[in-house]
Amino acid sequence: MRKLSLSLVLVLTVLFSATAFAAEPVKTLPGDITLAQAQTILSAALKKAEEIKIPMNIAIVDAGGNLKAFYRQEDAFIGSIDISIKKAVTARYFNMPTRALAAASQVGQPLYGIEVSNDGLIIFAGGVPLVDKNNVIIGAIGVSGGSIDEDESVAMAGAAVIK
Repeated sequence: MRKLSLSLVLVLTVLFSATAFAAEPVKTLPGDITLAQAQTILSAALKKAEEIKIPMNIAIVDAGGNLKAFYRQEDAFIGSIDISIKKAVTARYFNMPTRALAAASQVGQPLYGIEVSNDGLIIFAGGVPLVDKNNVIIGAIGVSGGSIDEDESVAMAGAAVIK
């Protein structure tokens, strides 16, 4: 009798478990950047970088600040790889362009020293949040390779295509 009860419990457990796993869970969170969006943004940013003839590193992070897409143009600085990624992460972590964060982090300002938090941030221009047509921040773009104004212009060109 005990074997029968144990067998019945085992069979019922397997049946209910199979039902619970029958449908795949949604793995991409609502409001997160898709690969298709990231590729569109990357293409627009690359076009701008080619227009201004500055080789760039372009990083796109998702809503959680994780790298989603990256492109390093020929001859772009190797040292700018890390900078572009950190600009994107910084823009996403603080939901503002890195230029704005830089202004608030100068000596005597309320966020002075913030760049040493979060395993190092980049607080000069070139990082921009990515906001979709529903006004939701879905990630961020970070660009490095030129002057901060050139970096920011390339980031803005990428960000503009999803509005």
